[in-house]
Amino acid sequence: MGKKSRRQPARPSELAAGAPVPVVGGREPCPCGSGKRYRLCHGRAERELATRLVGRPFEGLPAECDWIALREIVPAATATVTTTAEHGSVAVTVASVLPMAWPALRRADGSVIVGLQTTSGSGDASRDVAHALQQALAGEPGTPVEEGDLPGAGPRLQDLLDLSQPFDVTVHPGFDFWLQPGQEITADVRESLEQANSAVVPTARLTSVDAAYWCRMGERCHLRWVLPHDESTVLDGIARLHASGSSALLDGGRYVGSFRADGLLVPVWDLPVTTEAAELEEPAKAFGVLLDEAMADTAPLTAEQRRARAGVVSRQVTLR
Repeated sequence: MGKKSRRQPARPSELAAGAPVPVVGGREPCPCGSGKRYRLCHGRAERELATRLVGRPFEGLPAECDWIALREIVPAATATVTTTAEHGSVAVTVASVLPMAWPALRRADGSVIVGLQTTSGSGDASRDVAHALQQALAGEPGTPVEEGDLPGAGPRLQDLLDLSQPFDVTVHPGFDFWLQPGQEITADVRESLEQANSAVVPTARLTSVDAAYWCRMGERCHLRWVLPHDESTVLDGIARLHASGSSALLDGGRYVGSFRADGLLVPVWDLPVTTEAAELEEPAKAFGVLLDEAMADTAPLTAEQRRARAGVVSRQVTLR
């Protein structure tokens, strides 16, 4: 038996052939008459047209590398930023992630918290977070910002935030920072909190260098270090050190590869399982000096260094 045919709704008579399709809500029927929701029909084309992938969305913000770390690799962390005087000089908490991956929340006391790890994006993370921040600032106390249609053109974080203020990260052992003292929470939020706390990866930020994060994943320890330099320069520097046998941070550790995140390179090291974050402070600081020297070397790579670089480039890793 053949499949039943599905008659599509006729094209609305008010839409002449070739006429532009009006913009409607993402869940509404597409005005073109296809029978699909707008977001799955002409809305998709509009989003693709509007989306322009921004290679380094947090460039220009204080501590760009830490913004990337909170968005990509750190499970539970916060920092405080302030909007410009034009936007009210409001203190805002930036969090790695919020319950149910909300983009933002205006708490019952009126304070605002925004999340960096969300489930969708427009291709410009800075615009996405700025849009969520604006919604939270305008929202009612106790109201989360829900996932919705992708934002159109508008201000980015670089436009909304006071760039003279530091971005000081606090890493938390769990997600209890979601709650305020005496706060009543819904069953959904409680369940989300319990699940998140049960799966949190122990993480610590080093203090001797910028944007380097130790973590323990099961029976393995790693250091993930977001570097602000040009990717090719970093790879050349690591290749020089790798060829000389100096790419490991400490005895028993090894450089295992890197991954790209929001336009920057994040090298990763395996560490002995007993390594604690405090033990990495001096080795990381010393390695940073060696890497700076290697990156400043403008001499052509030797044959051995070129082989090392090829190996370094091939070691692309993803660690979550």
